[in-house]
Amino acid sequence: STKMDLLHRNGVLIIQHLQRDYRAYQDFLNFMSYVGDPRNIFSIYFPLWFQLNQVVGTKMIWVAVIGDWFNLIFKWILFGHRPYWWVQETMIYPNQSSPCLEQFPITCETGPGSPSGHAMGSSCVWYVMVTAALSYTVRWKDKSSVTLHRLTWSFLWSVFWIIQISVCISRVFIATHFPHQVILGVFAGILVAEAFEHTPAIQTASLRMYIKTNLFLFIFALGFYLVLKLLDIDLLWSVPKAKKWCANPDWINIDTTPFAGLVRNLGALFGLGIGINSEMFILSCKGKNSCKISFRILCIAASLATLQLYNFVKIPTHTEYLFYILSFCKSAAMPLTVVALVPYCVHSLMRTTEKKLN
Repeated sequence: STKMDLLHRNGVLIIQHLQRDYRAYQDFLNFMSYVGDPRNIFSIYFPLWFQLNQVVGTKMIWVAVIGDWFNLIFKWILFGHRPYWWVQETMIYPNQSSPCLEQFPITCETGPGSPSGHAMGSSCVWYVMVTAALSYTVRWKDKSSVTLHRLTWSFLWSVFWIIQISVCISRVFIATHFPHQVILGVFAGILVAEAFEHTPAIQTASLRMYIKTNLFLFIFALGFYLVLKLLDIDLLWSVPKAKKWCANPDWINIDTTPFAGLVRNLGALFGLGIGINSEMFILSCKGKNSCKISFRILCIAASLATLQLYNFVKIPTHTEYLFYILSFCKSAAMPLTVVALVPYCVHSLMRTTEKKLN
């Protein structure tokens, strides 16, 4: 539509301004784009928070998975273009003099652009972390503590918005998103996170509940895709555009396709369900050692180290279906490692040490 073209055109002007005047901050903006990467939720934020507070850690995975699932459905409904290919195909510019937007190794996302998955994932997980941190200070009753709570509230929400604005600017700077797409992503993420503030049932969910949720999310997304395909609407329309207009074919990554994100998130939720309902989790995280600071610190350190090793496991991409299966397994292994395997090993190690000392 004409209004959307004008919105995109104004967005391109903003991207050009950022790429021209904020070149000195390129490394910082690329780093902020990394900070907003939804995959960091599973490999960094979750291992830290789960050992500090299992309720918050569990909520974080649910918010991340459901938020990214909604992001996928919204992307399929809204058909949002990305700047780096829109400027090449639009007819809005006279004499076909389309603007030149610089691309970067992280520019060539292959899914639709609206809303921004990075902005949505970042806002929902940071919202969970900030509200969790503030829940500790809200209990303070004396006058000095109330003042400290207000200062903490102001500081944490300031940090929240600084991070969200930085992530949004970074995604616009690299020409992956238009400004309205990142703004929509931020507020959609906040809404999802706020909804889970009032959903305590996830803390007591059985393995059957996790499996049912996984099946519902997968069947709904796949069914939605197949129904629209029967109506001759291709929901993967963005992939050939990305491949056509990406400046470097090596920057195209199958991991950014719509179904890759879906499989990754379903694997993470499945792994969390198995871990929380396992005997290893009950023996370690619910045992006497779970209250010890040393136990939690060792679990955090070991979890972070182990998950970084997972990054060296490269999944073959030559067969798409094999990639999805292995990606599901790898994603399931990450929360399972954090929730059950690492705590059980630390628990066994501490118990062995205690026996030797006695």
